Amino acid sequence: MDTSSSAHGAAAAASSSSSWSSNRWKYEVFLSFRGEDTRKTFTGHLFSALRKAGVNTFMDDQLTRGGNIQSELDQEIEGSRIAIIVFSKRYAESRWCLRELSKIMRCREDQEGKIVFPIFYDVDPSQVRRQSGSFEEAFRKHESDQDPNEVKQWREDLKASADLSGWDLLTSADGYFFFLSTSIFVSPYFTNQPKLRYYN
Repeated sequence: MDTSSSAHGAAAAASSSSSWSSNRWKYEVFLSFRGEDTRKTFTGHLFSALRKAGVNTFMDDQLTRGGNIQSELDQEIEGSRIAIIVFSKRYAESRWCLRELSKIMRCREDQEGKIVFPIFYDVDPSQVRRQSGSFEEAFRKHESDQDPNEVKQWREDLKASADLSGWDLLTSADGYFFFLSTSIFVSPYFTNQPKLRYYN
């Protein structure tokens, strides 16, 4: 994908969404990712860069210990203005990730002003869209031990999310993931947006 046009589209979308009821959001950004794949690499760097830029960002290590994880995740997704989905090769292996993705896509449909951006970390967007490669292997297992209706919804949500404007790191980052996280996301996009007021 063309990162310059994506950044321009992101800025336009944020300008539109920030023009109404900004105090409804608890977070500016919710990060959805497969922890084993990117927590200590790209997503960890992205989280740090966003927080240093003053962007209130949610990452799953902020969950309440002993709480209902699924319920809390759903609430944080609903309370975030922007959801960033970091697709990696093993993302679809996780039922937690897929349920998180489906919740994000339902909120995109139901919540005015909700913005969703995909990032393709080490996977081609077409693999996500078509559920091929490692995604095909993951779904082969899900289809053997999960609710068929839920699996069908996961497939539809993956395709829909992969069709959104976002960033393909395989073609744009040249391996410099930390540089990408600070330059593409923080500088041209978030630092130009008005800060939100948060509820407690």
